Amino acid sequence: MLRKNWFGAGGSAYAQFRPEYPVALSTFLAKVSPTRDMAVDVGCGNGQLTRQLATYFDRVIGVDPSEDQIANAQAEDKVRYLCAPAEKLPLPDNTASLITAAQAAHWFDLPAFYAEARRIAVENAVIALISYGVLRLEPDELQERFIDFYHNEIGPYWPTERKLVDTGYADITFPFNERAAPEMEIHRAWELGDFLGYLSTWSAVHRVNDAGREDILTAFVRDISELWGDPAKKRPVSWPINMRLGTI
Repeated sequence: MLRKNWFGAGGSAYAQFRPEYPVALSTFLAKVSPTRDMAVDVGCGNGQLTRQLATYFDRVIGVDPSEDQIANAQAEDKVRYLCAPAEKLPLPDNTASLITAAQAAHWFDLPAFYAEARRIAVENAVIALISYGVLRLEPDELQERFIDFYHNEIGPYWPTERKLVDTGYADITFPFNERAAPEMEIHRAWELGDFLGYLSTWSAVHRVNDAGREDILTAFVRDISELWGDPAKKRPVSWPINMRLGTI
């Protein structure tokens, strides 16, 4: 059985508010790949990383089980999007030089996905499971209110898979020859509306709404708005990038 796709109805918001990865990430992945013939981005969402890989690879395939996510994917030369689960990739054997899963692997049936990755991989292909951790806001008073909201107020509403993201995939099974990955971060300057739009894409926020606890969200929006001040003021936002990198 396929796992529930918590973002199945949020492709447009996801495309608008989810942060883009730094160019350094795709540059690094291309550098360590054995060839640049084809990259496959699994659980691609609307293609944040997929499009960047197209700068370096002859062909890039983005695969996601959500039709809504694929419908909101931005077209790019050399990129083809397919609607399919990670556990059953509609791709030929021995074709992928790079296989990525960005902010997605925690939703997969990992043994089934790994079997598919081995099947489609060329010799010495690289596999990268990428995630970004809990965001950091500035100044400190914004961060303190946000962390209380994240851990204590909506913490009980996170799916269990979220714990894998919080630990940077350190506890995830990864049966490959592991390689070192450089430290990277995502940096943005956001208005209040950007920040709240990003939160609206979270699975925990969806579950809070489903549970009839909009009061949790209302109180947080009130508090963070007061601390933010002018809603048009751009505030620094950052996320640490975590990666499990290996050779198949």
